[in-house]
Amino acid sequence: MGADWGPVIVAVVLFVLLTPGLMFQIPAKGRVAEFGNMQTSLPSIVVHSLIYFGLLTILLIAIGVHIYTG
Repeated sequence: MGADWGPVIVAVVLFVLLTPGLMFQIPAKGRVAEFGNMQTSLPSIVVHSLIYFGLLTILLIAIGVHIYTG
């Protein structure tokens, strides 16, 4: 049986999509959300980290995403 690449792929994709300021930023300066502003702040880093941890936990533990190579 090959290696399980599911957790690696899910973690990388979520990290790229949830990088604060790349696609969106929650909370933004003066607004609830901004899209594509390429800026970040400490509160947005905390919020995006919590969202990342929650989605990663759901996808890897609750759903159990597995991609085997072999």
